[in-house]
Amino acid sequence: MEGFVVAVDRGRYTCHVADTDAVVTAMRARELGRRGVVVGDNVQIVGDVTGRPDTLARIVRIDERRSVLMRTADDEEGTTEGRFERVVVANAEQLVIVNSLHDPPPRTGFIDRCLVAAYDAEIEPLLCLTKGDLAGPAAVLDYYSELDLPYVLCRPDAPLDDLVAALSGRVSVMIGHSGVGKSTLVNRLVPGTDRAVGVVSAVGKGRHTSTSAVALRLPSREPGWIIDTPGIRSFGLAHVSADSLLHGFPDLVEASTRCAPNCDHTGAGGDCGLDKLVAEGGADPRRLASFRRLLASKEGAPDPQDTGADADADFS
Repeated sequence: MEGFVVAVDRGRYTCHVADTDAVVTAMRARELGRRGVVVGDNVQIVGDVTGRPDTLARIVRIDERRSVLMRTADDEEGTTEGRFERVVVANAEQLVIVNSLHDPPPRTGFIDRCLVAAYDAEIEPLLCLTKGDLAGPAAVLDYYSELDLPYVLCRPDAPLDDLVAALSGRVSVMIGHSGVGKSTLVNRLVPGTDRAVGVVSAVGKGRHTSTSAVALRLPSREPGWIIDTPGIRSFGLAHVSADSLLHGFPDLVEASTRCAPNCDHTGAGGDCGLDKLVAEGGADPRRLASFRRLLASKEGAPDPQDTGADADADFS
């Protein structure tokens, strides 16, 4: 039977079987070796697939993944594990980047990282702006005006029709810092889910509330899946090549054709086409600064975003 992995917990995999609409608990068969199974995987299951209590099936095959969203877990520098790449989810069609407009303020550095990861994985991005009752979206949208980036604006006192329409019939993964209202959105989209909701501290930082990724089926006419991920501090991009990193900034990439041969785009050589584009008013200098921060972080330089300094666009 074909299953869709909706949760992973200590070697047990919760799978939805579409043919029977059963939810099955399975373990990984020995013949899979060390190959990992993640939320979003389509798998082949044998054994007891009834979903009855106290039954256990086996995952014997992992279907080829259509997309893989990865991040380098550089937010855990004190551990060996923190230097490894991690698969966030498999087979997502859309990355929903949840960012609040106020309390905490927009984190454009984080959005830029997520956009790079989405483009690298060939997943369509969607910017989801929350707390629209506290601040307007104009400044953030202006910052991304050259990208033609799709977005939805959410308010606690308004229906989520636009967001539901964007999610229907698709597998979407939602990602965002804690405190931006992601779990609140999930609870509104899928009533009865009861994802833990945190609060924002006095310094504008949220508590990390969700502890594991989980796929939830939308109760809409064209049902889709949303994969809620734990709130994270940073989105490491060490696994992304420098060329792919630049392609995560579509408003800058074409100017690279004006660069000298073997240009590293750091600006140190003084003949970078990206600087020429900004000087001519063809791109926002904040966008170039963000790209170069991410480029420097790939080379081992500390990223201000990860050290707590302000690495975001100034909308004042």
